[in-house]
Amino acid sequence: MPSGRDPVSPPVALAIAGSDAGGGAGIQADLKSMTAHGVFGTAVVTATTAQNTRGVRDVHAVPPAHVASQYDAVVDDFDVGAVKTGMLAAAETVETVTGLVAAVEAPVVVDPVMVAASGDRLLSPEAEAAYEGLIEAATLVTPNADEAEVLVDGPVETPADAERAGRELVAAGADAALVKGGHLGDGERVTDTLVVGSEGGDDGADGSGSPTALRFENSRVATDATHGSGCALSSAITARLARDEPLREAVAAAVDGMGPAIRRGYDVGEGPGAVNPTAFDGGA
Repeated sequence: MPSGRDPVSPPVALAIAGSDAGGGAGIQADLKSMTAHGVFGTAVVTATTAQNTRGVRDVHAVPPAHVASQYDAVVDDFDVGAVKTGMLAAAETVETVTGLVAAVEAPVVVDPVMVAASGDRLLSPEAEAAYEGLIEAATLVTPNADEAEVLVDGPVETPADAERAGRELVAAGADAALVKGGHLGDGERVTDTLVVGSEGGDDGADGSGSPTALRFENSRVATDATHGSGCALSSAITARLARDEPLREAVAAAVDGMGPAIRRGYDVGEGPGAVNPTAFDGGA
């Protein structure tokens, strides 16, 4: 006699991002991270990349109309609890995605993939400028220091600079901003800075409604194998928001989980290696 079906009904999250042929970042890392956090991940692919652990060889942007078609197919069938955006490749794609997510009631996490690990800018000036509307639609924007410099057009070299940048991003319309500190020096500690405005569920430390800044400090893992770290972190936060966790708690838990994800990273290929999104502490 066949056994009966015993299905589960997890929350659903959506990743709108590029595909990494090497599997370490992009949509591939997003879905691994969401699964690790007990969430069913859906995906809209904005670009395909020919890359491996040693670098990117080619990028092919998906036509914006097909990006919109993928999105419509997902939201027509799934009750999406949270959305994240990653690599959007071109100005037209940024504008298309902005129009799509601006209408959703679910939380929107914007990971502004703008600067490569080498420091090279990945987007045209037009595409960078198009992020203004997407930031306004964001529940949370998660730039690293290099990306924050692009978004606020100023230096981000210290935790104080990160807080200033976070406040500028909240003033620009985001409910909250997490400025990641991995690129701020090479000391033994990493400081990530979260700035939360009143729309992010914070009335300010003094009750004035002004943005509140919080800092998360963790030990730095001595490795260059951080490929996919931004994708894994933003997807972990997105998954937790899809599970109805409050924003600050979701960010704190995801940030704390990055240490194990990096320490127990994947040693595959001939490059430095990638983070392990399934190694998050307390994921599901």
